[in-house]
Parts: sequence; structure tokens; C-alpha cells
Amino acid sequence: MIDLYFWPTPNGYKAAIMLAELDLPYNVIPVNITAGEQFRPEFLEINPNNKVPAIVDHDGPHNRPIGIFESAAILLYLAEKTGRFLSEDAEKRYEAIQWLIFQNTTMGPMLGQAHHFMVYASEKVDYAIERYDREVGRIYNILEKRLSAKEYLAGDYSIADISTFPWVRTRKLHRRDLADYPNIDRWYQAIKNRPGVHAGLNTLAEKKVWEANPGTDEWNNMFGKTR
Repeated sequence: MIDLYFWPTPNGYKAAIMLAELDLPYNVIPVNITAGEQFRPEFLEINPNNKVPAIVDHDGPHNRPIGIFESAAILLYLAEKTGRFLSEDAEKRYEAIQWLIFQNTTMGPMLGQAHHFMVYASEKVDYAIERYDREVGRIYNILEKRLSAKEYLAGDYSIADISTFPWVRTRKLHRRDLADYPNIDRWYQAIKNRPGVHAGLNTLAEKKVWEANPGTDEWNNMFGKTR
């Protein structure tokens, strides 16, 4: 059994989608980031970076429990555990890994900053908004060009796509319309219609993600201002 420490965020959905696609048995443990639960000592023992998602696989290597944090590490771990969504062919394998890393080191951080300054920031900073808007456009153009030549980011559907999809799903927060990116749109619709993706996106569907307002306890908890 795998414990999934989760809240409905783009990174959280990566792990939920992967587990659902693999049809692995797992138990969802909510970590309400607006209530500051990501700072609880028992969660920090699993993820010292106080972010969701994290997993604990009770049937890990050598039949011992193992905790994994960081969404890219979780996807790699689960792909290697099951032999799925990551090719054994070295060339194809690293093709997927490089796009996985691109999402986690470039796309995710830049879009996250765009969301912060465009939506969440209590003060609108024109320079920051313009900077991250340009970065979002640059990243989308990279994906659009890639997907004009490939059905999926690494050719076959892989952990690179699972990692990227939830961030494209947040496109309204970074002011993008898929009508302007036909190849990304084609890719997005194909992934959205996968049963495992649909199931992963339904994780904690009954929980409404509270849109924290600046200055509230919920907002401070989300952005760590109380720590």
C-alpha cells in the first residue's frame, strides 16, 4: 500500500494521476496547505521541504517502507517500480527524463511565479508580471514546437506528460488560451480523456481549494509567512 500525502495543487495532481494510471492501491492523506498542515512535524519527517505531494510506499525496496518527496522523484520512483511510462531504451528514457526535468526546473517554477504575481500577490508589480508573462510565453512556445513534431513530449506517453499536464491545466492563472497553441491543445485533450487522468483529477474532489485572500491566515499558511 502507498500513502499519498496530497492537496489539490498542480504538483499534487502529478502523483495522484500517476498512481491512478498505474492502478496501484493507495491511501490519500490530505495535507491542507491553507491550514498549515504541511508544517506539521510528522509531515516534515517525510518532506523537509514542506510541500505536497509526498508518498510512503510500505512495500518499498528490500520490503521496507520508503518515503519519497518532490514530484519528479515520485514519478521516477513509481515508473521504475512498475516498469511503466518510462522506456527501458536508453535514448527514449533520457528523452522523457529531460522533459520531466524541464517541467520541474523551468516550467513549474516560472508558471508558479506567474501565478503568484498575476493572481495571489497583494501588491501588483508590473515588472514582475511582465517578466513572468514573457517566460510563460517562451515556455509555451517551446512546448508548442515540440508537440508539432511529437504526439507526446517523449514520443510515447510518459512521466514527462504526466508532470506537464497539470500545469497546463492551470493556464487561466497564467493568462493563456489553448486556442493559440493548437499542438498543445491536441496533446492536452488526448491526456485529459484518459481514464487514469480523470480519476487522478478526482482525488479529494469534495475538497474546495480555498482561494486565500492576502493578509488572511489561510494566505499566510500557503506562502509560509507564519513560519
